Amino acid sequence: MNENMDTSLKCAREVFEIELAALQRTCGRLDGRIGEAVEALREALARAGKIVVTGIGKSYHIGQKIASTLTSTGAPAMMLHPSEAMHGDLGMLQGNDVVLALSYSGESDELVRLLPLIRRAGVRIISITGQAESTLGKYSDIVLDASVEREACPFNMVPTASTTVALAIGDALCIALLKARGVDRDEYASFHPGGAIGRSLLLKVDDIMRTGDRLAVVSQQATVRDALIAMTKAQAGAVAVVAGAEDRTAVGLLTDGDLRRCLVSGRTDFLDRPVRSAMTANPTSVRSGRLAAEALKVFQEHHFDDLMVLAADGQVLGMIDIQDLPKFKVF
Repeated sequence: MNENMDTSLKCAREVFEIELAALQRTCGRLDGRIGEAVEALREALARAGKIVVTGIGKSYHIGQKIASTLTSTGAPAMMLHPSEAMHGDLGMLQGNDVVLALSYSGESDELVRLLPLIRRAGVRIISITGQAESTLGKYSDIVLDASVEREACPFNMVPTASTTVALAIGDALCIALLKARGVDRDEYASFHPGGAIGRSLLLKVDDIMRTGDRLAVVSQQATVRDALIAMTKAQAGAVAVVAGAEDRTAVGLLTDGDLRRCLVSGRTDFLDRPVRSAMTANPTSVRSGRLAAEALKVFQEHHFDDLMVLAADGQVLGMIDIQDLPKFKVF
């Protein structure tokens, strides 16, 4: 490592150390005010109000992330830019709303001019600030202390540790509010119908399993030849073996790997032998209604390629082929 790279690495580690220390100090001084803030947010939402987040400069950008996280957890939030508020956007404020205001100094001109107008609208203010005695602090109903001993820049000026702390406090509010409102996994999933989160929380094995003509099934009285024909017709890598022609209770699974092992054994009559002599009895399966992500975990743990989907009574409903998972973007 050359001298410049070594210097950069040292600097990067110092930034982490300063910001970690700032987070630890903030965590240590958390008190009942965080609970008061969460309750104020919860009450606003219960009254069909919304959370309006505001700030200027870097605080505005931190506020955007907080507002986005709030909305993604089912707590409607929107951004109000102090300058735009003076030119009509103040109309978004309603009496049932609550304002979450971010400013480290608490004295940003644009925000200070906005505070009396928020008060006039009868809206409560929660502030995240490094100066509790600032103008922002004095206008606030609840003040959350975001002060830091120093920024992580050599001039002690670039917002770094302070923005990290503000973001962490915002995250704490979001998650505490989520729990206070009783949002469960399924409700959270409903807010994310697309993308990886939606797939991992909403997509069920029933949505991706092979059924109908794509499902190879034979009874335990069938021969290995019958099983091979069924697999070929279904273009599948495995066949579910069930108790009988009218009873689809799972008793085993025969895979193309099992067939290859029969070939390697040197036996020439295996095609005419009962399928139960070559199948895997009581194979690992997954219950209907489970998440597709859970099926992926089974594949990863057991290192096989096919997984039967069973009803509560053990009846075969379908089959999942690991090769199908990428099509549904289950990774």
